[in-house]
Amino acid sequence: MSHLDNGRLKQIGFLLIILFLGIVLFKEMYAFFPGFLGAVTLYILTRKYMFRMVEQRGWGKRSAATVIMLATFLVILLPIGMLVNMLTAKVGYAVSHSSEMLAELTNLTNRISQSIGYNVLSEDRLQRLIENVTGALPGFLGATFNTLTAIAIMYFIYFFMLTNARQMEEALYEYIPLKDENVLLLSNELRNMVVSNAVGIPLIALIQSVIALVGYFIFQVPEPIFWFVVTCFTAMLPIVGAAAVYVPLGIYIISTGETWMGVGLLLYSFVVVGLSDNVFRFMLAKKIGDVHPLITIFGVIIGVNLFGFIGLIFGPLLISMFIVLLRIYSNEYFVKTRTVKVVKTVVPPKDKKK
Repeated sequence: MSHLDNGRLKQIGFLLIILFLGIVLFKEMYAFFPGFLGAVTLYILTRKYMFRMVEQRGWGKRSAATVIMLATFLVILLPIGMLVNMLTAKVGYAVSHSSEMLAELTNLTNRISQSIGYNVLSEDRLQRLIENVTGALPGFLGATFNTLTAIAIMYFIYFFMLTNARQMEEALYEYIPLKDENVLLLSNELRNMVVSNAVGIPLIALIQSVIALVGYFIFQVPEPIFWFVVTCFTAMLPIVGAAAVYVPLGIYIISTGETWMGVGLLLYSFVVVGLSDNVFRFMLAKKIGDVHPLITIFGVIIGVNLFGFIGLIFGPLLISMFIVLLRIYSNEYFVKTRTVKVVKTVVPPKDKKK
């Protein structure tokens, strides 16, 4: 018994050392963590193409990895970069013309107040709002450098993950201290959740934004392409979603005197754009996996606070992984115990057989 206790104490001590070093490393390398998560996302989405090119078509690992990385850049990062560049240009203009923006907003709030008979924002509150917004905008512009750094780190890690794909997966499968079926469960859940969030959330947001863009053209919204870009980003946010764009736009159009145009935009957005979210979400859930809405809502809130933009994908993934780990823990340590108890109660003692 003492030998077993000593062995257990050594095991616990060793695990504590591993945990301590893991916490220290994570704390010191946290700045690189979004890039690592992005590399994991891209790897899960493209690993099958890497294996097909290398193992079936005879490509070299480095050549195949280079082609796949170039494809992900052109298909994913380049469009996002163009959208962000458009937003950055508008943000830069807002920073340099804050006084003009204040005058425009003052006129807008006055028109809205006259239309609805209620003072929406006083001049003092509006001034404070402008100061807060313009104070936050330089931080948005400064985040561009951090984003470029994260992308560079992401592709650096992604390249080595692709070129060492088989060895990496075999090592993970061997050294993760779980049963084989639980390792398989963990990998399947990770893949399903990454695909569901990395493909499903942006795709639904894009579909909503395209449908909203049609309404922007129909109801003569100023600068419809810009508002389409803003809708693409807000549609990925939980709870509010695209309504954060089309509701203020409808109110703005009403305040300019185009009452029917504004009302038409609001009705079109609530009915057509809102319905499209439910319809396409239901259709995509059958193909790429269904995620509970609560997991998505709380996951996005947590993920964005932790990891920034990439948290839209990995926030829900963290909650799902927590639930899966609870299932795996139950399978690893409780199923066997329950089975043994059942066996003990079913099988009679030998002396009773006699």
